[in-house]
Amino acid sequence: MTPTDADHALRALDEALALVSRDPHAADPHAADAGHRATAWPRAREAAVRAGSGIRPRTHLVPLGDALGEVLAQSLDALTDLPSFDSSAMDGWAVAGPGPWTIRTGSGVLAGSERPEPLADGEAVRIATGARIPADTTAVIRTEHSRESGTQLHADRAVLTGQDIRPRGQECRSGDLLLPAGSLVTPAVLGLAAAAGYDELTTRPRPRVEILVLGDELLTEGRPHDGLIRDALSPMLGPWLTRLGAEVTATRRLGDDPAGAKALLTAVTDSDADLVITTGGTASGPVDHVHPVLREAGAELLVDGVAVRPGHPMLLARLGDRTDGRHLVGLPGNPLAAVSALLTLAEPLLRALAGRRQRPRYTVPVQGDVPGHPYDTRLVPVLLTDEHAVPLRYNGPAMLRGVAAADGLAVVPPHGARDGQDLEILDLPWVSGGCFT
Repeated sequence: MTPTDADHALRALDEALALVSRDPHAADPHAADAGHRATAWPRAREAAVRAGSGIRPRTHLVPLGDALGEVLAQSLDALTDLPSFDSSAMDGWAVAGPGPWTIRTGSGVLAGSERPEPLADGEAVRIATGARIPADTTAVIRTEHSRESGTQLHADRAVLTGQDIRPRGQECRSGDLLLPAGSLVTPAVLGLAAAAGYDELTTRPRPRVEILVLGDELLTEGRPHDGLIRDALSPMLGPWLTRLGAEVTATRRLGDDPAGAKALLTAVTDSDADLVITTGGTASGPVDHVHPVLREAGAELLVDGVAVRPGHPMLLARLGDRTDGRHLVGLPGNPLAAVSALLTLAEPLLRALAGRRQRPRYTVPVQGDVPGHPYDTRLVPVLLTDEHAVPLRYNGPAMLRGVAAADGLAVVPPHGARDGQDLEILDLPWVSGGCFT
């Protein structure tokens, strides 16, 4: 069987399973979960945003260097005029009155030097970029636009009053709003804050995340063998979540046995993380403990299954109080399905918890027809060119080969997309820049 045939076979199997498994209790009104249907993909993302936006924000005061990637909890107001004095925009000559000018003897005016002596009418003094302008200066003449003749300075072109002088307060006046609360602290913001005189910033700290990898079949080293597979999620999730702006406090592995279920309950009830991420165990198999543990912990399920492939068994739960509470996102155990859940639930939740705005939505025309699921949204790894989103192969739930080469995931509606159709793109954090870490 060729790779293309294998892809078609996997999709056909997925669609066949969906047809026989869709809402299995709908015909039995007495079933425990009668009428339960997976949440539509857009609504699941909206639910994640609402959940994170309802939490009372934490704030802290940190040195400038520690604020990178966090969000301003208070507005950034100018502490002084910028610039705080009239300064030269160029290396050249400060001149007073019309030329030619008599060159002042002695050293010129340098940046950071004492206040210079005022200029007399018809006088010129050499000046460096950023240096304080002498009182009574008419203009600054760039070095390349002037010539010296003995003790006289001549301009090679017309001199305009105020040229190449940065006046005090040109950028802002003391008390001006530079950036509102809620702005992301980027490297440029750090520079602006420093220029404005700040040593510390009040920001919202990164959401704390604890990762719990569930499963007895996972190896931490070596090649897969004897029915055991390598743990692909532990090496991936921590860095991924960090790029999404989270502070990963721990990554732990728990077994599928009763001891593992007990440890999961303890983690869910006692963790001080803002978000607990679990992998696997979100379905209804004999060792899938996430749902029973959440019930025992008194958690509120906000999303229990999403109409998306891969990743439909994902879930979002609230742990504890609505405003001070924590959350849990349950990722499926298959690697690409886990990626789908990260982008569907974890990313919008984390952005809301951090006080960051959600990513702007954009679309790109797809190259070629893309098969769809009969009912659900599909997330397909794509490579972005100057003009198109090119779907990549190896996009099965257990595969990472496609997403490892991708720039993003295309959101394919039910029944698929035609060649040239515009599809929404979910950026991968290392391609779009992610957080500043």
